[in-house]
Amino acid sequence: MVWFNIYVFINIALITALAFNISRLRISEKVANGDGGNLIIKKAIRAHLNAIEHVLPFGLLILALSRDKPSSTLPMLVCAFSIARVLHAVSMLKGNFNLRRFAAVSSYALEVLAVVILGFKIFI
Repeated sequence: MVWFNIYVFINIALITALAFNISRLRISEKVANGDGGNLIIKKAIRAHLNAIEHVLPFGLLILALSRDKPSSTLPMLVCAFSIARVLHAVSMLKGNFNLRRFAAVSSYALEVLAVVILGFKIFI
């Protein structure tokens, strides 16, 4: 269960930092709601939403995988996915398309790997 806790700590901290960034930008740009047509705020909102879209489902996978006996794959999944999500958020905010593509592919690959591992644990 400790790896699930580490996962929650890192990834909820990321989501919270991204939310704070949106608030900071809205205050500095004097935008009360939405993005106000501001591209920087739009990117910040999208980075935050994308993190939520991936962090929550993967968290459920980590929780399910951590309920069984400890596995050597769990630390790798948690660390690699967390790094990929931080890189993805940074790439979205900074506009680095190649880094974004790498981080997105890494995130999806780790999600599929976790689903496959869980499937093996359930059905085999």
